[in-house]
Amino acid sequence: MVSCRDAEVDPPERVVHEWNFTNDAQGWEGDFADYPVGREEFMELEFDYAPLPSPLDSTQGAIKLSGANHSDDLFMFMNRKITGLIPETVYYITFTIEFASNVPDDRLGIGGPPGEAVWIKVGATDFEPEKVVDDMDYYRMNIDKGGQSQGGDDMIVIGDFSNDTDQQVYTIKTVTNNEQEFPVMPNDAGELWLIVGTDSGFEGTTTIFYNSVKAELFY
Repeated sequence: MVSCRDAEVDPPERVVHEWNFTNDAQGWEGDFADYPVGREEFMELEFDYAPLPSPLDSTQGAIKLSGANHSDDLFMFMNRKITGLIPETVYYITFTIEFASNVPDDRLGIGGPPGEAVWIKVGATDFEPEKVVDDMDYYRMNIDKGGQSQGGDDMIVIGDFSNDTDQQVYTIKTVTNNEQEFPVMPNDAGELWLIVGTDSGFEGTTTIFYNSVKAELFY
């Protein structure tokens, strides 16, 4: 599907979901893919609810995802089901993602920069995104997220992990796909799963704190 709404017709109906993670993860669940089965400890995988890191406001909560990309292709993601949508109706979604990064622009790294080679992706599906085991005994996704800098049928790239400064300090960054609405159709029960993640070509550790997620759906 492609975004092709006619701007001349009546204004679209809008549904807005927003999560600020003030007190907890608010139903978002996290996981990891693109790594060998049984190597979780080696990959240093961590999904947790945590305060924002210093020097940011530690009274604000965030979802923390962290991993060491020894597989050269680590995907760290979180997803959440939303309900009450109209079946057999194409919705166009714009995401606004706020996260904390401590990686300055234009830094060198093995496999690629630790900022610009860690891509922020968003998407949605009418079934739950999960990792599955492939015939090479690797965890892969059951959706088409694309590879590293490339999007797929179920996810698009909307930014990277660099903090848009020259300082190695945690800074809040906002990315959005306001100029590239994502089309998706709910299942027969009116359900969708939203998914947000990082697809990494940097062969090192990435620790991201998601401070808020906003999804606006139009039809």
